[in-house]
Amino acid sequence: MPSMVKFEKVTKRFGSLTVLNKLTFQVRQNERVAIIGPSGSGKSTLLRVLMTLEKIDSGLVEVEGEPLWHMQNGDGLVAADERHLHRMRAKIGMVFQQFNLFPHMTAIRNIIDPCVAVLKLPEPEARSRAESLLEMVGLKEKMGNYPAELSGGQQQRVAIARALAMRPKIMLFDEVTSSLDPELVGEVLSVIRRLAQEHDLTMLIVTHQMGFAKEIADRVCYFDGGRVAEEGAPVEFFANPRNERTRAFLKAVLEV
Repeated sequence: MPSMVKFEKVTKRFGSLTVLNKLTFQVRQNERVAIIGPSGSGKSTLLRVLMTLEKIDSGLVEVEGEPLWHMQNGDGLVAADERHLHRMRAKIGMVFQQFNLFPHMTAIRNIIDPCVAVLKLPEPEARSRAESLLEMVGLKEKMGNYPAELSGGQQQRVAIARALAMRPKIMLFDEVTSSLDPELVGEVLSVIRRLAQEHDLTMLIVTHQMGFAKEIADRVCYFDGGRVAEEGAPVEFFANPRNERTRAFLKAVLEV
């Protein structure tokens, strides 16, 4: 399988703090990768770099074999312009911790409006797409409700439907259950589980849900200090972690 996402010696700093430290990392087409690790290890920053929300300081990021933050100019690479970034961004969908729905729009309008504005879909086509996606996430009967009228789990499912409506090739999930009450976590995880089973999507999932990571991922990556400290197939990774830091992290998380 070809690489869908590739980081080569990527560094990202916030002031004097190095969050990604010469990170080398890749994800194959249609691979599902769970990313775990302590706070500040670079997990969310990795996703934000891919969404072009955070600019890198050095290194090279490629999506589908094409530079993300750079573009070809003659024989060399130059910094990407906004047109290039916009085109590359269209390949990627992201679901955040905090839903990020428009509070003044109903669930269905939260999906229709981006399809019309960004993809230039005709309104009837955008509505049809939105309705089928809301049905897929189990919320067809809530399409006329506003975010304030939905539970956290329902809002997160609308956010997933909205990201899918843009027809991305890569889906990024950033701790999508961390702000939910425990009883709502399952409904969101079941939607992601269904996505993984039924759709050809490359998925990067930052999560603290170890059982979910073990179940859904083709590969688990443990981040520490802005690098991949250990990675492997889920069964082997959780049964026999080799790195002492990985063992300590898993012990702490599983005890909680």
